[in-house]
Amino acid sequence: MVRLDVITTRGGDEGETSLGDGTRVRKDTLRIEAMGAVDEANAALGLLRLQTAAMPAEDAMLARMQNDLFDLGADLCVPGEAWGRLRVTPAQCLRLERELAAMNAELPPLRSFVLPGGSPAAAAAHLARTLARRAERGVVALAAAEPVNPDAVRYLNRLSDHLFVLSRRLNGNGAGDVVWVPGGA
Repeated sequence: MVRLDVITTRGGDEGETSLGDGTRVRKDTLRIEAMGAVDEANAALGLLRLQTAAMPAEDAMLARMQNDLFDLGADLCVPGEAWGRLRVTPAQCLRLERELAAMNAELPPLRSFVLPGGSPAAAAAHLARTLARRAERGVVALAAAEPVNPDAVRYLNRLSDHLFVLSRRLNGNGAGDVVWVPGGA
């Protein structure tokens, strides 16, 4: 698998880093920005998991998402059509869709927009959702400049939807949702 004996390599001290294929690029390229945004979303899922540790079904979904986001990072770190490299797959997107649909079927319909908040777990899910959207924007920007696996964009889009529905589930199946009141509180 992966073995990392040395963490501090000093290879990035001049503002460059290596991609998975060995290519050196500046740390502010679209690809590195997108990879960093995916990493931020993954870190937010880690914080969310602290809130769901006593909820086996939710924690298992989040653990799969964290692994998927690592797969997505591996996908992004090797540009082009590198056969045999790890890529995000349609099956990962479909799994998110199935989980999302199952959770949503148990929720009452929305009658207003939902504000981030309610329970600590729901607030953490909303934060993770916004970071997944940031990652999606980064991957979309990258895809406009160079080829990217279209399932990477699809996955992030489904992930943010999933996290929204999960936030409602974590708010007592919508009972604790904080709803938007247009024009005032």
